Amino acid sequence: MSAAPLDADDLSGRVREFLAAHDPGSTEPLEFLRARFDAGLAWVHFPTGLGGLDGPRALQPLVDDAFAAAGAPGNQPERNVIGLGMAAPTILRFGTDEQKRRFLRPLWTGEEIWCQLFSEPGAGSDLAALGTRAVPDGDHWTVTGQKVWTSIAHEADWAILVTRTDPDLPKHRGMTYFICDMHAPGVEVRPLRQITGEAEFNEVFLTDVRIPDEHRLGDVGAGWAVTQTTLMNERVAIGGGAAPREGGMIGVVARMWREHPELRTPGLHEALLRLWVETEASRLTGERLRQQLAVGQPGPEGSAVKLAYARLNQEVSGLELELLGDEGLRYDDWTMRRPAGVDFTRRSPGYRYLRAKGNSIEGGTSEILRNIVAERVLGLPGEIRVDKDVAWKDLTR
Repeated sequence: MSAAPLDADDLSGRVREFLAAHDPGSTEPLEFLRARFDAGLAWVHFPTGLGGLDGPRALQPLVDDAFAAAGAPGNQPERNVIGLGMAAPTILRFGTDEQKRRFLRPLWTGEEIWCQLFSEPGAGSDLAALGTRAVPDGDHWTVTGQKVWTSIAHEADWAILVTRTDPDLPKHRGMTYFICDMHAPGVEVRPLRQITGEAEFNEVFLTDVRIPDEHRLGDVGAGWAVTQTTLMNERVAIGGGAAPREGGMIGVVARMWREHPELRTPGLHEALLRLWVETEASRLTGERLRQQLAVGQPGPEGSAVKLAYARLNQEVSGLELELLGDEGLRYDDWTMRRPAGVDFTRRSPGYRYLRAKGNSIEGGTSEILRNIVAERVLGLPGEIRVDKDVAWKDLTR
């Protein structure tokens, strides 16, 4: 006889029992987080024994809200957005049992930080053109190449890495996906200074880095299929996060509007109303997307949400500077920081405006996302691709 499906009442009871046995006020935070994972109260939709209870994803907010209300320590998701939002679902889908046991627990607790080694100087929007080589060497692979725009690489312990293993095949084939130790010999991380003055991005050089075959995710040559799972989850992680009404940057601008009537003009009023409505529509679309996620894997619809997120962030931050007038031109924070994440709501207007420019590039450029929405959501004819069946080694670069 199969066990009864997990419901809200059962889950609430499990949370109460856990909190009774692990006082948030007196339990060491890491010990608390490890115990929460082991109790299946990390990701309730993950399998039992891997941080979950095989329950519906829709019950996750119930758990998170209950722990937050109890003052329980969190796992600081802003520090490990790549691990939680991209690496974990990819490992769950393609990883071996041993890989899941090894990596998911310290990933969720925040003991190990992750980054993403995908883009290259010659393979950004066209990721399938990447050239980082992985050559078999006994029970290891030797990896050489360069990656770029790698967020949090300077703090990361592990990376999800896609490589070229067979240059004789077309670019979407002959790719293999690995888990890379960022502390391994041959891994070099260099900061990339951005227009904000910070360096949250990096370029990463891989020189004869040895990766054991046991850290390969998916079959040899099947790296593009694994990569697609990561990318679909990435776009949801970047643009589809849960937010309250007037959350994010539109809330910052709306508060400024209410508190400073001297800033108002009819034209700016109309612009604010338009952006408020569009942001709310995007937020509700994200809610619907998360409901779809509750019953399956993320699909191409996540690209549309991320596309809207990038455009709205840029337009709202631009409106904020217009409201401020001359004061909006000030920017005096040129300190060379190495932040572990992006904070759009507690920084200066100038920072928000400059940093938002990256939203239409990171996580898939807006141009590529429009293609995905057109072809895979709307069913429009595909873009002509003359290099689809050409061996990677014969492509013009």
